Amino acid sequence: MSSRRVVLGLALSSLRYRAAASLASFVAILIGCGLLIACAGLFETAIVLKAQPQRLAAAPVVVGGSAGFKLPDEESQVVPYAERAGLPEDGIAKISAVEGVGQAVPDVSFAAALLRDGAPAAGSGTSVLSGHGWDSAALGGYKIVEGAAPGATGQVVLDAATAGAAGIRPGTTVDLAVAGARQSFLVSGIARPAQEVQAPGFFFSAADAQRYNPHPGSVGLAGVFPADGVDADELAGRIAEQVPGLTVLTGDDRGAAEFLGVDAGQLPLILLAAVFGGMVLVVMALVVSATISLTVRQRQQELALLRATGATPKQVHRMVLFETMAVGVLAAVCGAVLGSLLGGRIFATSVSLGIVPHELAFTQDIIAFGAGIVATLAITYAAAWFAALAAARARPIQALAEASIPGAKVNPLRRMGAVVFAAATVLLAATTLFMPADTASAIGGPAVLTGAIAVALLGPEIMAWVADRFGPFIRRVAGRDATLAVINSRARAVAFAAVLTPVTLASAVALGNVYSETTAQKAQVAAYAGQLQADAVVSSEAGGISADEFARIRSTPGVGTASPLVTSSGWIEQPYDGNGSDPLRLLGVAGQDQGGTVLATEVTEGSLEQLRGNTVALPEDVADDLEIKVGDQITMRLGDGAQVPVKLVALLDSPSSYASMVLPADLLTAHTTSGLAPQVLVRAAEGTDADTLVSALSDRTANWPGSTVGDSDALAESFQASADVEALINYLLAVLAIAYAAIAAVNTLAVAVLARRREFGAQRLAGADRRQVRRMLFVEGGIVSVTGLVLGIVISLFTVLPMAITTGEIIPSGPIWVFLAVVLAIFLIVWPVTALSARLAMRRNPIDAVTLPGQ
Repeated sequence: MSSRRVVLGLALSSLRYRAAASLASFVAILIGCGLLIACAGLFETAIVLKAQPQRLAAAPVVVGGSAGFKLPDEESQVVPYAERAGLPEDGIAKISAVEGVGQAVPDVSFAAALLRDGAPAAGSGTSVLSGHGWDSAALGGYKIVEGAAPGATGQVVLDAATAGAAGIRPGTTVDLAVAGARQSFLVSGIARPAQEVQAPGFFFSAADAQRYNPHPGSVGLAGVFPADGVDADELAGRIAEQVPGLTVLTGDDRGAAEFLGVDAGQLPLILLAAVFGGMVLVVMALVVSATISLTVRQRQQELALLRATGATPKQVHRMVLFETMAVGVLAAVCGAVLGSLLGGRIFATSVSLGIVPHELAFTQDIIAFGAGIVATLAITYAAAWFAALAAARARPIQALAEASIPGAKVNPLRRMGAVVFAAATVLLAATTLFMPADTASAIGGPAVLTGAIAVALLGPEIMAWVADRFGPFIRRVAGRDATLAVINSRARAVAFAAVLTPVTLASAVALGNVYSETTAQKAQVAAYAGQLQADAVVSSEAGGISADEFARIRSTPGVGTASPLVTSSGWIEQPYDGNGSDPLRLLGVAGQDQGGTVLATEVTEGSLEQLRGNTVALPEDVADDLEIKVGDQITMRLGDGAQVPVKLVALLDSPSSYASMVLPADLLTAHTTSGLAPQVLVRAAEGTDADTLVSALSDRTANWPGSTVGDSDALAESFQASADVEALINYLLAVLAIAYAAIAAVNTLAVAVLARRREFGAQRLAGADRRQVRRMLFVEGGIVSVTGLVLGIVISLFTVLPMAITTGEIIPSGPIWVFLAVVLAIFLIVWPVTALSARLAMRRNPIDAVTLPGQ
């Protein structure tokens, strides 16, 4: 029989005698594999962007405007536009002229919502463009089931679900908020789609559709029906070739044209998958390495005996690898099932938090599973290889000695690695200080991981140093039971270091991610809101505020200045600003010549009185970087993809990190999806206080559909809502990483305590009772918890403090309860597991425990 088969047989047969250690490795690998597969699924979902069409499902081919901005410095990369890029009306004729096209149906969409008791009805389409021309009903296979199609102006067809929920029948007159204003329509019919459509549909006559079109002269998209016998995919390729500059979609890709947020959700999902996947890789490597190292260290005496009876270092090393990989393969296979469940759950959570649109379908196929399993097995193999290396190289006599009192000193390679990662932590923190606040977190964030790696590499020496340096203090605080606990912390530094690693990692990730994000978020909201000033804010939940309503706001007694507020994002294309996938924020406001300004930003050069027509006001820093000055002509790429030449009329003293380009509200509104301003900012006239103004505006807008009036805080709240979505990604990452690290801490701690049955038996034979042993373990757990918390806090400061300084603060921002919750969570992880493990470890009689074989 070959030595390889003998080693394999020993490895497999030995697993049954180390159930606890094998289970600990199994759980760590299982959860790590599941999380990696989940991340791979999220990444695949972002790449595929599968969203089944609903309202456009009947059209085999859907044609829309440009897919996104092709970056001048990276022409292969396309960044989705913030708004819908439409088609010129003459584009329909060009599409119809392509050979094989049976019919090209234009789709004009606009804001429309059913009003019940003066307010938008629940689910009536307040946040989507639910108004359409009747011609586009064919794109969803809508058929009249009651009444007739709208044949004249003032008539509308409702979808069956909306009509049924509201109890509406043909011949009924209904109030709709269309284009931001209340109007009455006669319900001419009820239509049912060919398949389920979640969004409500209101279909108007062709004349009304053109009247309400937010972008006259263009259509949102077109549905194409191939001629008989023409393949849809072939026709799509022909249209893309003969009518360039358009997005031609078939199959599930058509959903990206119907649902605007699908393409925009790609980057956040990629970031979530990539950042979380990288974090899981690091956490998994630390956790699995610590768990396997602990189990190998506990077997030091057994491995020494194998060496003493003739086993070679290579055989010992191979046996440990075989044992670990047997557990690892089984855990990875089970992790595939867990990964499928976790991936769907994480994606569903992302949808519920608004990170990605709910129309996007989660995709996870064999590539995601294969990538997760391969990465898991690679990490497991590397961890086992290094863990077994020291034991395999040790001489038998030396190994027998180390089995009794394992040394706390780490080898030079680990020490050098710790120095490198500690230096990387300091370097990342120092670099963050010189980065703009809006990008600083991407540089400083990894510092929590590099710092945790440094602690993991030096863990045994850290535990030994804590026992030596703070031992007298611990004895004074915890009493006589602490004496043996301190001695154990010193003697078992290697085992305690395995517990220290996940505790440190959990606290560092939690505090670092949360407080750096809250600090950055506060600075971001303050910067954006600080660029504007208003005593009252009028907002609309029915698609936007019409021009007539804006005129009534301006004529309200007590109003000094009123300005629409429109937000979007875009680029300066010539000269190119280089912002790539992170375009600048665009603010649309009324110019100063229209009764004052709501801009609070100081004008350093030029005048806002000229902010009308095709003009722009830029932050001074942006203009300096691009070497442009007041009076220069530049070309902007707006949110709908339109290239607009504008004249620079003013320079603004805007914050450098969260700067905004300011355009006339009329110009920016014309290039948004809805074509309406969602808010109006109002400043009080001289002699009118803010409360009086809010009251007057509330009375004026009382009968307006979906309108609300708030004070100056409403401005910050609107920016806070958009910032919350970005923050939720970091919170989700922190929660998942902490959960994994917490499970790992429980896992490792249980193994470390259960492996000390003989020690507890000897203590009880010497006169100690169960209560004294438990108090000793609680003190040991407290030492590890406090040490891990202190290290985690210190490591998190390398991320949080530079972030605070970058935003112009010294003290980080964030709720104190997060810190208290992390502290409480660590002790709730360590002490209950210690108590339960101690109870299990002391179930046997002391004499039976002492005679147990091995550890």
